[in-house]
Amino acid sequence: MTAHDPTRPVVRLKNAWKSSHPWIFQRLVDKPAQRPKPGQIVDVVGVDGDWIGRGFYNGHSRIALRMLESHPDVDVDAGWFSRKIAAAVALRREFLKLDEVSDAWRVVHSEGDGLSGLVVDRYGDLIVVEFFSAGMYRHREWIYAALSEQFPGCRFYSFADEHVQKQESFDYKPVYSGGNPRDVPPAVITEYDVKFRADPAGAHKTGFFADQRENRQWLSERVEGKRVLDLCCNTGGFGVYAAVRGASEVVGIDIDEDVLEIARGNAKLNSARVKFIQADVFPWMRDAGIRGDLFDVVILDPAKMTRDREQVIPALKKYLDMNKLALGCVAPGGLFATFSCTGLVSEDQFLDMLRRAAFYSNRTVQVLKIAGAGADHPFLAQVPESRYLKAVFCRVLD
Repeated sequence: MTAHDPTRPVVRLKNAWKSSHPWIFQRLVDKPAQRPKPGQIVDVVGVDGDWIGRGFYNGHSRIALRMLESHPDVDVDAGWFSRKIAAAVALRREFLKLDEVSDAWRVVHSEGDGLSGLVVDRYGDLIVVEFFSAGMYRHREWIYAALSEQFPGCRFYSFADEHVQKQESFDYKPVYSGGNPRDVPPAVITEYDVKFRADPAGAHKTGFFADQRENRQWLSERVEGKRVLDLCCNTGGFGVYAAVRGASEVVGIDIDEDVLEIARGNAKLNSARVKFIQADVFPWMRDAGIRGDLFDVVILDPAKMTRDREQVIPALKKYLDMNKLALGCVAPGGLFATFSCTGLVSEDQFLDMLRRAAFYSNRTVQVLKIAGAGADHPFLAQVPESRYLKAVFCRVLD
């Protein structure tokens, strides 16, 4: 295909388009006479017929166009994917020098790397590919080929969430290059000399939360000799770090017994002593507060609360309730680390929630540091939606 391929479908916009955001919504697009297949590459022209760019079209999705290329002479083909993915890997390896601290990092962070609808994580020799758009799913063979160039001999596990398949109108069952996708041998990865088992087939999300790497490390440097409580501990990231770094006692709480099994395995990998308890954190925190069972360090890292804009206020209410109870478990002068991975909740909203939680629990909270995901999760200034993780580290003064 040449850049000016006359057979490529052309999609016209209804209004003048000046934005550099890669998403163009359905209401702004004229329905093409010949409907391209979901995820097909199209040329996009303005209301006046001027060429705007090239991207994926999906007539079934709220996001009608995902723009990929703004140069008319550059085609979106296998070579384009190869160059884009090579650039993403070079950022992690050469600029961020992530191989020096871990063999687990995000390889491609969707819009942040100019690849809207694609997330790729690396766990040692296991490459986990998650499709968020029909376009990326449709061109998956080009993606696998480009990744194989960067990670020779790697294993692939790929999947797409059910809600994404519904929104984007494609069907995809998980695929594992080594055989049965329900039986993927976990990868054992190392992060700042702490070992973890990444299990994409058995755990939430892509198998391990590499986005918290720097946050785990920063917190773990402040836990020696202290009692640590890891709430919504998932596969034990913060708790295992704390135990390895010399905490006197570590307790991890999660409602999901399956992830706790992985967490126990992670503690064992490091000969670390962590007491994992299967429980709903709400009654557990209430009981701890009543008992006066206080910890020097408390971590609260719940799962995403909502994907629905209409549910942001109820989500903030739940964060408020959780943070109030968690603050009741922190010893005076103790450290409190609270997180939100709900992209629809802004940093301002999260900080306002924390202010109210401190007020209602009658605690004075001194914010030491505000952070987010690691630098291998970049976001473009014009696409703030890619920034989802909020991390707030505080001291509870009284």
